[in-house]
Amino acid sequence: MSRDTSADTSAATVSGTGALTDAGGGRTTRRRVVALALLAPALIATAAPAATARDARPGGAVQRQLDLLVERDGVPGALAYVNGRTFTAGTAEVGTGRPMVDADARFRLASDTKAFTATAVMRLVADGKVRLDAPAGRYVPQLAQSPVTVRQLLKQRSGLPEYTDLVDWRGGPYSDEDFLALALAEGPAFEPGAQWAYSNTNYLALGLLINKTSGQEYRTYIERTVLRPLDLRNTYWPAPGEQTLRGPHAHNYGYHPADPGAGVVDVTELPGYEFGSSGGLVSTPKDLNTFWEGLFDGRLLPGWAVRQMTGDTTDVSGRDVYPRGSRYGYGVASIPLSCGGAYWGHGGDLPGNSVAGGHATTGRGNVTVYTTTWAAEGDRLRHLQGAVDAALCAKRLGG
Repeated sequence: MSRDTSADTSAATVSGTGALTDAGGGRTTRRRVVALALLAPALIATAAPAATARDARPGGAVQRQLDLLVERDGVPGALAYVNGRTFTAGTAEVGTGRPMVDADARFRLASDTKAFTATAVMRLVADGKVRLDAPAGRYVPQLAQSPVTVRQLLKQRSGLPEYTDLVDWRGGPYSDEDFLALALAEGPAFEPGAQWAYSNTNYLALGLLINKTSGQEYRTYIERTVLRPLDLRNTYWPAPGEQTLRGPHAHNYGYHPADPGAGVVDVTELPGYEFGSSGGLVSTPKDLNTFWEGLFDGRLLPGWAVRQMTGDTTDVSGRDVYPRGSRYGYGVASIPLSCGGAYWGHGGDLPGNSVAGGHATTGRGNVTVYTTTWAAEGDRLRHLQGAVDAALCAKRLGG
């Protein structure tokens, strides 16, 4: 869920038999809980075809970035879906030789969920049920003594501390109210509005706001106002206690948040329900691209509401995973493209996957890129974002 870039620097190797082994002889004490999980290290593949052999094909620049993720960065599997075309590299399951899944397969959206939550809040604003500059405590009783506004929650400028750093993931199950109580007991990181700092707690609170103002649980409200209007049939909220992914999906690999001492393991099964309004949705690349298109072509919100989400922004250049020229709005961020313009989207990371992409402002369409292990730092991040840029900038996907 988080876009924080702190990570363990030890590596893991995929052996010839498909077993995952620690290549570093141990793990450092730097590892900490961030975004519902301990961030996963690289998975180093033992063999892969040469990327240059595909460069001349249509979409060669996109394919090259995916191949780099697998061959150089050790990502087990990677996928890009852009304007109806699918590109893949690697395997869907380590040790099996099974090809990477296609754009109809499910994966955890992690923090991309925030864009759905922000859209739902703006639907309530458009309907006159929420005011952006009202104290959030008007809608979330636990924030009654806080000066934080709804707008500050949306913009990641509230100062509420990161609740995922405070959770003992060996316990549970936890409620959203439990998580918020942990954060509030910690005290603010800074005065509301004084700074920008990414915190999943902001979108946890916005989920509780939706509950209060819509008269429905936020999962139901987002289904009604976002998923159904766009016919996103393969996007869903995990049920309480549900650990698995429904339907076709790739396997995911990293350190399990409840048992980091076990090393790099299969983390496909996670308590997705508890990731909530800041990171709980499951979707497919096709559905996610449909969401980006629907949000920005006006099928979900009036034009002024979308302009508010993308016009009231903070410069986040060089913060977390954001490159120079990036700006954060309401659950969406703009990232410059090498060919001019920018794309609006979000990213997300869990120990077993990373996702990037969004909607280009230059009429170049929509893209989703995801990997089957954490890829939010160093060369992995560069190649992940490079695949997005290549997909939206390539002429006729010819590279």
